[in-house]
Parts: sequence; C-alpha cells; structure tokens
Amino acid sequence: MDRETFWEIVERARRAAGRETVTAEGADAVARHLVAELSAMSPAAIVGFEQAYDDVTSEGWRWDLWAAAYLMRGGCSDDGFDYFRGWLVAQGRAVWERAVADPDALADAGVDPDDDALDCEAVLGAAGDAYAAATGGGTDAFWEALDAADRAAPGPSPADPAGEDFDFDDDEQMRARLPRLAAIYRPLE
Repeated sequence: MDRETFWEIVERARRAAGRETVTAEGADAVARHLVAELSAMSPAAIVGFEQAYDDVTSEGWRWDLWAAAYLMRGGCSDDGFDYFRGWLVAQGRAVWERAVADPDALADAGVDPDDDALDCEAVLGAAGDAYAAATGGGTDAFWEALDAADRAAPGPSPADPAGEDFDFDDDEQMRARLPRLAAIYRPLE
C-alpha cells in the first residue's frame, strides 16, 4: 500500500469518528473506525496498511519527537513513544507531517496541557484486529502474514532514533530545542 492510500484511509477513519481527536478517547474512536474500514479490505491490503503504518511511523522515530512526547506526557518510555506515535497518526497527515518536520509545532495541536494521556495503543493494533475480523482467525495469523510480507519487502527498521540524543530532563536543553512546548509544559515559575 502506498503512502497516499494509507493517509486516505486514516482520514476517512478520522471523519467517521466525527469528533475532536486530540484526546485519548478521540484517538481511540479513530482506531475503532480504522478497524471497521480495514476489515472490509482483503487480508493482503490489511497487511499492506500495516507495512505503510510501519514506514510512516519509522519517520517519527526521532529523538526530537520523543522529547516532545516526553514533555507533553510528563515522561515517555519507549512503549509510550510507540503509543504517542499512534496518537499522532490519529491526528491525521497534516499534523503528523508538521510534527515530524518540527516537533515544537505540536504546541499548535490544541492539546489540553493537563491531559497526559496522549497515546493510542489501539491504532497500533488496528490492522491486526481488522485482519482477525476479516479472516475469522486470530491475530497470530496476521503477524505470520506480516512477517512473510516483511521478508519479501523489508521496510526500514532503524535501531536508534534519528537525530541527536539529549537529556529530556534537562530544562535548558528542552527549552532550547522545543521552546514553545516547554513554555506550555514546563513553564518558568
């Protein structure tokens, strides 16, 4: 599946959710609609969606974006960063692309600074759930199909995030690198 088709599917799910998606509940609604949308596709197309998801989210495997997640969530483990990127995909292509280009642009995303539940694990599982629904099997069959597809056409899988690693607990570095987000999430007292 190409990137355009991937984002068209995400945008349809966002429209179907019919609500603001910046909350965890809103992002979960997008995930539910993704499952419904994908369930109507062929198993191969669902696997293709997951491969496109992996390609897209690998672009967000960046230290600066992780730092933004760390600020916005009040901390962020590696799993938490996966869930944050799921939430970010649920915000749609325009927000995703702005955030990857400039993580500090997330200051404009309309997020309530008191909401640290900026994650959407359900987006990560949408293709597997849809595959299980479409085939009547479990998610194990999905992972086997994905592994076979990945062996045939491996995608990017960098070990370390891109960019420069830095100390997310260092206020001076965070303010220098993400000044707008730091002003919201770590205001000077």
